[in-house]
Amino acid sequence: MVLALAASLLVLAGCGSAGTARPASLVDIGAGLKGPAGLKASVYAKGPATTAAFSFDRQGRLWLTAAGLEAHAFDGVYMVAKPGAQPLKVVAGLKDPLGLAWYAGRLYVASVGRVDSYGGFNGHRFTEHTKILSGPVAGGENNLLAMAPDGRFVMGVTATCDHCTPTSALSGSIVSFRPDGSDLRLYARGIRAPFGLAFMPGTSELLASMNQRDDLGTKTPGDWLALVREGENWRFPGCYGQGGTVCSGVPRPTAVLDPHAAAGGVAITTGQLGASVGTSALVTEWATAKVQRVALKKNGSSYEGSVTPFLTGIANPLAIALAPTGSLLVGDWKSGEIYRIGVSSSGRGRDSF
Repeated sequence: MVLALAASLLVLAGCGSAGTARPASLVDIGAGLKGPAGLKASVYAKGPATTAAFSFDRQGRLWLTAAGLEAHAFDGVYMVAKPGAQPLKVVAGLKDPLGLAWYAGRLYVASVGRVDSYGGFNGHRFTEHTKILSGPVAGGENNLLAMAPDGRFVMGVTATCDHCTPTSALSGSIVSFRPDGSDLRLYARGIRAPFGLAFMPGTSELLASMNQRDDLGTKTPGDWLALVREGENWRFPGCYGQGGTVCSGVPRPTAVLDPHAAAGGVAITTGQLGASVGTSALVTEWATAKVQRVALKKNGSSYEGSVTPFLTGIANPLAIALAPTGSLLVGDWKSGEIYRIGVSSSGRGRDSF
């Protein structure tokens, strides 16, 4: 199968690729993982197979989605009350739910063709439910959600085709909308599959993982991590970073990841994992069984990114998030295993083992 995770968890592939960065010196850090020296990994909890996205509520409870692509047995939203707890399924009936975010006491969930809002959680289920947005592309895959500093959600929408020109400007785009679903706007267009979204802390600078076309053979580019500004056009399907007239004026990516990597979730660290990790974007690559570290360096109004492997040993890493305590959680889509990575007891950090 041709892999394009953000093309939307509807088609997956096992096509591997050579890494875009030289191998880093990773060491055993526990729980079967390899990572940078000074970190330690453990199993946080066992989620359902096809675990896809994370969000924490104000009580520090972990919420997650399961999105099964072609097999939807586990699709839904689950809550893990504390480390080691069994996940409780609290929302069913959604197809490939991916986007997940808490805001003002309500849980927002993006899935195929819709966005829903839930409230009134009583410990077992939600007592309030509103479908706030249809589409925005009929049958289109809605990807991860992020809350912008201006109080609007941003969401990636995968193009409905691998390399044809979409008939809707909202197909292959990032959109924004108010928490009640109103005032839908096109944030940026011409992006085949924007999946992970994260704002640099304290700013309105949006970083997005982008999955590239799969039809280009030896010309296939790596997937991207990019700083995306409102109003930009990245010109999918014509431009894929090859230069020339067709790419004239198209922004440059912050970092180039592996080809066919199925770049997934993005978490931004600003010191929580120690000085050796520093300010970095951590990006899951579903197809390569890696989490990549993109060391971020400010360059004028943009960023330069240097890519090195950060974690290995997870079959299909996809969900990723920083916990309120400062540790990092990474989920294995294949098994549902949720790993916790923090600074070891010999290091320094807010969340040490």
